[in-house]
Amino acid sequence: MRSTPCSPQTETPRFSCAPLPPRAGAGLKPGHVDQILADDRPVGFFEVHAENYMGAGGAPHRALTAIRERFPLSVHGVGLSIGSESGIDPTHLERLARVVERYEPAMVSEHLAWSSHETGYFNDLLPVPYTAETLDRVARHVSQVQERLKRRILIENPSTYVLFENSTMAETDFIREIAARSGCGLLLDINNVFVSATNHSFQPLQYLRRFPLELVEEIHLAGHAEDLDDEGEPLLIDAHDRPVAEAVWKLFEIVISQTGPLPTLIEWNNDVPDWPVLRRELSLADAILDRLGPASLLGSRHAAE
Repeated sequence: MRSTPCSPQTETPRFSCAPLPPRAGAGLKPGHVDQILADDRPVGFFEVHAENYMGAGGAPHRALTAIRERFPLSVHGVGLSIGSESGIDPTHLERLARVVERYEPAMVSEHLAWSSHETGYFNDLLPVPYTAETLDRVARHVSQVQERLKRRILIENPSTYVLFENSTMAETDFIREIAARSGCGLLLDINNVFVSATNHSFQPLQYLRRFPLELVEEIHLAGHAEDLDDEGEPLLIDAHDRPVAEAVWKLFEIVISQTGPLPTLIEWNNDVPDWPVLRRELSLADAILDRLGPASLLGSRHAAE
């Protein structure tokens, strides 16, 4: 399976074929484009939701083309419904393929979730039970998407608020097996790990110890909202509307100390702040990536010998 960002049908790519750098990136917001293009300071990469660019043209495409000419790009899907019992919507997959062919992103990713069933569509990313039947279906769908796009994609771990009684596998084992069967890579959303751990009363570090970190090619960080459930227990919501929490930064440091620097996205999709505020979050991530970079890891290995 090809992993190069350039389309195999394109002899002369329109854009750079470089992979995402192991730096901090941001979700691209229309209100930030002019400031980004006027700012000479580097940004690792930008990420967009594929569904926002499935139209034929207009201002969104003009802005994204200008960004793509200067920065590496990651395309993140929210509507493929990889876990759906109804199968992948062929029309949606074709629209995604056109976005990928048009912008030749360095990375394409999707969620381990479902959001449609037959003719019904839901404005949310819903969880799947971790069973052998679901595993077969999800792995088959991932392979179908990769065959159409002619590249491997990344699958993201979910944030969850309910558990299924009929699940027979741990989430980490389920995700590992999806990758083994389909050949996909993984996107580790560390905020999702913390949210799910709090909601279901497990330790995030135990989850990360079981997660196949060797398959992770991109990381997501985001802010979460704090609430209480009906029994007065803590309930976290993956809100994407505030800075990254201190506990999530600490988990990020632990992960990077084991994996080395990876492309890291700051997700801020609701109550979006001004660009300088978002840049400060990127600077925090870059500082950790620099501090725990190759030189730091090499020094740690020498100290252990």
